[in-house]
Amino acid sequence: MQSANPASFSPDDFVWKGLTLTDSAAQQIKTLAANDPHVKGLRLGVKQSGCAGFGYTMDLVKEPAADDLPFTHQGATLYVPLQAMPFIDGTQVDFVREGLNQVFKFNNPKAQHACGCGESFGVE
Repeated sequence: MQSANPASFSPDDFVWKGLTLTDSAAQQIKTLAANDPHVKGLRLGVKQSGCAGFGYTMDLVKEPAADDLPFTHQGATLYVPLQAMPFIDGTQVDFVREGLNQVFKFNNPKAQHACGCGESFGVE
């Protein structure tokens, strides 16, 4: 439900589709968390960055923040701050091998354009 006044936007006013994790992403989150028994999952956020406007941030989570939304798949938890949801709602998080590199990939339906290196994205 959207507020009638755009100046009073609040992420609490929306019904979110959520995020999904592939099996590969869930396994990688569990692998990262296995190195420290205090880690409960991974946090995916966004920050202003790069030539396209926004970049993804990922941090290990020992204690979820009060506004973190948890998304769980196969025993792995991805936490997303409520403030990030307008930018990444509906995103599928994957973990892929590209040559010698292994990276998290984000299939974000809200991303209207990305920079050439793939490190940042923009929304309309």
